[in-house]
Amino acid sequence: MHSTIYGEISFEEMYLLIRAYLSQDRNGEYRVSIGTDSQNFDYTKMPITIGIHRIENQIGKGGIFFSEIRRVKKISNIRQKIFYETNLSLDLALRLNLKFIEDNIPNKIAIHVDAGYNGPTAMYIAEITGWVKACGFQCVIKPDSYMASSVANRLSK
Repeated sequence: MHSTIYGEISFEEMYLLIRAYLSQDRNGEYRVSIGTDSQNFDYTKMPITIGIHRIENQIGKGGIFFSEIRRVKKISNIRQKIFYETNLSLDLALRLNLKFIEDNIPNKIAIHVDAGYNGPTAMYIAEITGWVKACGFQCVIKPDSYMASSVANRLSK
């Protein structure tokens, strides 16, 4: 994983930073969001992003952010690409959620998918949201899926 503040770190180091951040205010509200986007070159570039945002009175009060960029064989099929993106987000969410459970940290993880009703991904929304919810996570789609459609999108360029 990568952090603009901490540089290159392992998953375990990232988790310790997240745990420390979440423990700053035990009564505070935090949002944990994970999203992936992709961009085709002669390969497919896939940034996986995770953001932890502190919320106070429904207003953002800062956060921390991590990312990992994967390069895979070029994926041209839109259905395959959106499912691959979602799978990467789910994999990270499942790993993180296991650590939360081990440490008794109550938190709900939201998966932000780069799919919306305006565009070629609209026909996959029911499948994707059903899959994400069946895995036990909240599913957020465009235009609200900022971790995928804004943060990861910026890193995919």
